[in-house]
Amino acid sequence: MPGYVLHMGATVICAHAGQALPTASVARVKVMGQPVVVQTTQYTVAGCTLTGTGPPPCATAQWMTGATRVMALGAPVLLQDSQSLCTPTGTPLNIIVVQARVKGT
Repeated sequence: MPGYVLHMGATVICAHAGQALPTASVARVKVMGQPVVVQTTQYTVAGCTLTGTGPPPCATAQWMTGATRVMALGAPVLLQDSQSLCTPTGTPLNIIVVQARVKGT
């Protein structure tokens, strides 16, 4: 299913409201003037509010799915419906705000 392409300026948070930021991007490919993010990019999470005696707060996240037909430098670009997994909690990232012009599949 088509979805909007993620870029560096997209708002992404963990399941506990911590801000997730990409560690890298593909500067050669841009949407809305900002570099796109690909599936192989790891995200870091800051400000995760998970507390208590359970697992420690979210620290990093890796994407499990990306576009099937749109690539940037040989890697699938991330889409608004891409799935991720945070470490060490195992919860997903939530994509809150993304550009609304360029779609991929």
